[in-house]
Amino acid sequence: MAGSAADLPKGAAGAASQWAAQDYTPPDLDALRSAARLVHKHVQPTLHYCWPLLTKACGCDVWLKHENQTPIGAFKVRGGITYLDALKRAQPDVPGIVTATSGNHGQSVGFAGRIYGVPITVVAPRPGAVEKKAAMAALGAEIVEHGENFNDAFEHAVALAESTGKHLMPSFHPLLVLGVASYSLELFDAVQDLDVVYVPIGLGSGICGMIHARDALGLKTRIVGVVPAAAPTYHRSFAAREAVPMEMGPTILDSLMNKRPSPVALEVILKGAERIVEVIDEEALAAVRLCFKSTHNLVEPGGAAALAALYKEREGLAGGRAGAVLSGANVDMAKFCDILVEPEAG
Repeated sequence: MAGSAADLPKGAAGAASQWAAQDYTPPDLDALRSAARLVHKHVQPTLHYCWPLLTKACGCDVWLKHENQTPIGAFKVRGGITYLDALKRAQPDVPGIVTATSGNHGQSVGFAGRIYGVPITVVAPRPGAVEKKAAMAALGAEIVEHGENFNDAFEHAVALAESTGKHLMPSFHPLLVLGVASYSLELFDAVQDLDVVYVPIGLGSGICGMIHARDALGLKTRIVGVVPAAAPTYHRSFAAREAVPMEMGPTILDSLMNKRPSPVALEVILKGAERIVEVIDEEALAAVRLCFKSTHNLVEPGGAAALAALYKEREGLAGGRAGAVLSGANVDMAKFCDILVEPEAG
């Protein structure tokens, strides 16, 4: 069964093979429910609301899944729990974990590290959210800054794990998907007649979890992935039906930046997503403002990407029921204040 302790990568080379094809079996409903019970021992289910002002703005019933309200302000907290639980059962004396992140994954691993008593080292790009790095440190993680983007940080994490003998934890893995899928179960259990759900894509755990939960429950909900226009590797790979690595341009959607698709994630997405759409920075920033005005919820630009895509396509959704995942809230205060100032027309 996918997501068991046997699936843990063996050493740095094993974790690095997240980019290689692997034999992946989607988890069944029993496995998803079991993972959700484990997650809920440490993290309460998040809320899902149909906000009246947002519904009016979009012309359809819009159900937001509030992953911006987890203990770390992001959906990834769920995957860290399932991964470290399996790791501690397989390797009780694991000396520590090295992982790479742009911010939210690192907080997830730090959160789980405190639960399971495992030292955590996080390699993060030098640019990026100051407050995310402060939050990781507050959770007890050692922060190592390296490179300009996630892929630079990951390569350094591989080398650091090899030199220290620590376990290299990937940012995409079946065990992470298993935990992350719990938020999709929560949404589908509560709102079973959604026509479509928009899900942001970084490395792919969120959308893979959504696809697995929908399929395990036998639902017909369409799933649409959302990527930054400046980091469109999954969009182009989906269109080509094969992996298309791409260089990234500058974008404020730092939590979704990735230039290499995971073959495992791409296979799941190709089979289970209806399509993938791109959003530009301005659309995501407008969605941050729309969310705050309509719900008084704070969300980071990458976390608002799904709502941005839904709003962009609202004419085709008129009269229906759509969902969007608010995947994270971790935006620096100064940046958020700037975002809230609407640009002048003209």
